[in-house]
Amino acid sequence: MEILSNLTSKFPTFLLTGIPGLESVHVWISIPFCCLYAIALCGNGMILFVIITQQSLHEPMYYFLSMLSAADLGLTVSTMSTTLGILWFDAVEINLNTCIIQMFFLHGFTFIESGVLVAMAFDRYVAICDPLRYATILTNSRIIQMGLLMIIRTVVLIVPLLLLLKPLYFCRTNVLSHSYCYHPDVIKLACSDTRANSICGLIDLILTTGVDTPCIVLSYILIIRSVLSIASPEERHKVFHTCVSHIGAVAVFYIPMMSLSLVHRYGPPAPKVVHSMMANIYLLLPPMLNPIIYSVKTKQIRKAIYSGFSLQNKQR
Repeated sequence: MEILSNLTSKFPTFLLTGIPGLESVHVWISIPFCCLYAIALCGNGMILFVIITQQSLHEPMYYFLSMLSAADLGLTVSTMSTTLGILWFDAVEINLNTCIIQMFFLHGFTFIESGVLVAMAFDRYVAICDPLRYATILTNSRIIQMGLLMIIRTVVLIVPLLLLLKPLYFCRTNVLSHSYCYHPDVIKLACSDTRANSICGLIDLILTTGVDTPCIVLSYILIIRSVLSIASPEERHKVFHTCVSHIGAVAVFYIPMMSLSLVHRYGPPAPKVVHSMMANIYLLLPPMLNPIIYSVKTKQIRKAIYSGFSLQNKQR
């Protein structure tokens, strides 16, 4: 028993990993990371600001876009402190409770973003396939209900997953693979039985990605079927153009997520730097690219941003 207590701990300290093999140049690597974080924070903050302040953008599509930007801001902030702490100060230690808090926000905002993408797909489906009832289906109260449902689903799925970590014992060598706490990465280090954790994680995956992805695909199947019935090629192009931004947001969210899952499952022989870069891309790419995609592809957002800058210049 004494030997076992020396080998395991119920209140461990984990060691986060920066960019393996490049520890000597972490300060230089922090420069592009800071730029990416700045783009994500400023871009999503700007989208939120123009939607809140511009009366013309108080429509369902832009309400969902503001939810997406809020989720992206949450994802960015939830990992920024530990990632930059490692790159700047070599602050690699994190205790279990802090790790659990970070996982709550990291996985929570990921689940919310997945739900928002489903809501945006439903918005495009109603706008294209049933435009006459758009205003009566997507009312303000219904949008609020959808937002609350996303939050409730996230809390109900995340809390049991994280509470199951508390009874686990961990080996002394608790080196994580990333610069943040990621649930599949943490449970790999446990010395005790993690079957309940794995089952709960699988259930969460099925009830989020396993439900959300088919819903998005089904929405676009119905949209494509409706668009193909339109005779005019110009009208088809115009209708498809309204979906381009959402398709881009879905791609930059799900492709890195699936790539990271595949690397975790099938890529142990891959260099550690590959795992580390994939993990950072998974969390940085969507928050950074979503504001750019919507600013470039959505004329109303562009106009609102331009008018906001021109108003500031006039005031000066």
